[in-house]
Amino acid sequence: MAEKPSEDGFLRRDLPFLYRLYRPVNASGECLFLLHGSGVDETTLVALARQIAPRAVLVTVRGRIAQEDGFRWFARITPTRFEQASIRTEADAFAGFITAVAKRHGLDLARTTFLGYSNGANLVSSVTLLHSGLIERAALLRPMPVLDEVPPADLSKARVLIIAGADDLTYAPFAPALVALLDSHGAAVDAHTIASGHEIGDRDAEIIRQWLAGSATAIAQAN
Repeated sequence: MAEKPSEDGFLRRDLPFLYRLYRPVNASGECLFLLHGSGVDETTLVALARQIAPRAVLVTVRGRIAQEDGFRWFARITPTRFEQASIRTEADAFAGFITAVAKRHGLDLARTTFLGYSNGANLVSSVTLLHSGLIERAALLRPMPVLDEVPPADLSKARVLIIAGADDLTYAPFAPALVALLDSHGAAVDAHTIASGHEIGDRDAEIIRQWLAGSATAIAQAN
């Protein structure tokens, strides 16, 4: 039976990751998976996503590692070093979750963008590299590379947007390395540095909207 349109986004526990699903009544067929930053939860990117694509279905997912009063996506050693086994375990689990939630809710992964912020962006890039072909479009806000070893990966079908903050002194210096890493595996990478710290806001939403419009045009032309 088809799911009724809902803006309630109640917390779902039917898959390995807790998540909320928002399906607008006038849904366009687009979908955004939202992966939050560390120490918060799955609700924090909803407002930004609605700025970007108000008619998209939103799948907002909660990381499984507890941190203070919130959650994160994999364990860390320092702010810029992370437990490699944890990254791979959670990336593998999330790859399975993507397939399962798309099947359960009739989501078109060809029209899906994975929007991650900070630790959530790092999980998205890890899934992209470890499960090549699964994520074809990703917008990464304030990311850095986190994998010590990257297997061979064909990302020739992947389009990735990276937005760093010029005043994000801890993480912005790592952004060029992530651009180079994804590019070396064949991804089409669009990188921006904006006047911001680690926080995100309206300028990020504007860049993502423009990038998504360009991605849609490129896909239509390819078809």
